[in-house]
Amino acid sequence: MTITENQQTLLRMLPGVDSILEAAKSDAVFDQVPKTVLVRSIRFAVEQLRDLILDDRQNITGNELSDAAVLAAVKKRVHSAMTPNLTRIVNATGIVIHTNLGRSLLADDAIENLSAIAGRYSNLEFDLSKGTRGSRYSIVENIICELSGAESAMVVNNNAGAVFLSLETIAKGKKVIVSRGELVEIGGSFRIPDVMAKSGGILKEVGTTNRTHLRDYEHAIEHDTALLLKVHTSNYSVIGFTADVSLETLVDLGAKYKIPVMEDLGSGTFVDFSKYGMLKEPTVQESVKAGTDIVTFSGDKLLGGPQAGIIVGKKDVIEKIKKNPINRALRIDKLTLAALESTLRHYRNIDQAMDRVPTLRMMTLPLERITSKAKALFESLNNIGDSRMSMALIDIFSRPGGGSLPLLTLPSKGIGIKIEGISANALEQQMRNYEYPVIGRIEDDLFIIDLRTVLDDELQIVEKAFKHILKKVRP
Repeated sequence: MTITENQQTLLRMLPGVDSILEAAKSDAVFDQVPKTVLVRSIRFAVEQLRDLILDDRQNITGNELSDAAVLAAVKKRVHSAMTPNLTRIVNATGIVIHTNLGRSLLADDAIENLSAIAGRYSNLEFDLSKGTRGSRYSIVENIICELSGAESAMVVNNNAGAVFLSLETIAKGKKVIVSRGELVEIGGSFRIPDVMAKSGGILKEVGTTNRTHLRDYEHAIEHDTALLLKVHTSNYSVIGFTADVSLETLVDLGAKYKIPVMEDLGSGTFVDFSKYGMLKEPTVQESVKAGTDIVTFSGDKLLGGPQAGIIVGKKDVIEKIKKNPINRALRIDKLTLAALESTLRHYRNIDQAMDRVPTLRMMTLPLERITSKAKALFESLNNIGDSRMSMALIDIFSRPGGGSLPLLTLPSKGIGIKIEGISANALEQQMRNYEYPVIGRIEDDLFIIDLRTVLDDELQIVEKAFKHILKKVRP
């Protein structure tokens, strides 16, 4: 690459790291900044300017190379470096259990208990009644059994881990029979066959994508069959010419041949959503009542708790899983246990759970309440008084999300927004890059804010985000 004379002049004008570091000493902004962060930020700013100088498409002047100008760039870099990468956002997508946005929100008392346990010692593995070493499973095992009706229970760090651990314990080196229509793929491209292979279980597919019969399972049973596995297709649905085998029938078949039956519920729930005008989703209690030996499900989806994989079932089977050495690599910590226990306690009173567990509350939020929030935000945005922004209250649909209830749509209310001179994509990007990111969706060339998932105390944040953007846009 040929460097022009002008570029050579500008490169000589670039201040050195030491000179910028010295200039920073007189600026109070950097007083509490670790030196390592400051030096890295200075080097980044200088290197960035060097790249701009060498880029023929850029029009760099001497003014941009002064100590003051470089210090300004360093301040931005330092601010970014000192700001936590994991930050709160406003979920205006209408997707209640948003996999990319942290999934379920915790209940207030779960947050309080988590905070209390985090800052103090606890009886994580200490039996207070005996004064001896205890088991972390005991923190939540009794209440999970109480709610589910299971003989025994344990918790690991996520449901994929729960499935893997159960398969590795029961079926390593042996066959596991599964319907082809249930070989699902979950988030992050993790597939049931892949989890099965890693566990050492040998997959035996039966039936077809849309139809599987009892005879398919029975004909596939061999001397080395270790498990009959049923996977609830919580993240998709096959409709039309279909047939499958009920869990109860599969349990009877397992009992006939003395083969344990496992069901992976995925987004497990203790709530019968059909009682709230929604589609029926199998509950954990129903799976346990059917006589299933092992049931696995998530803690951070429809349950509305922290990320966890919950395993319930027959005591003898669960005890084997608990003793598996791999369990140590999958165990959950005290913070997850604290949040999970508080969440589970709400389910002793379903009405209380529907009101206090945010995921359940959002999913069952009355349309009138959502409309009220939408009108309040609409009025606040309208009071900004900027003619470049046009808005409309619109009827839209929210979704449960998180691979749950794929056919369910929830009537909602939103605001469709356009700003003169900014495309919908550009507006989405600017809202996403605001100090407190607001994540919406784009439909019909409008930036949409779905009020189902916007919390009451976040309305002001949305208003401030639009004010900020309008100030940046030239009239």
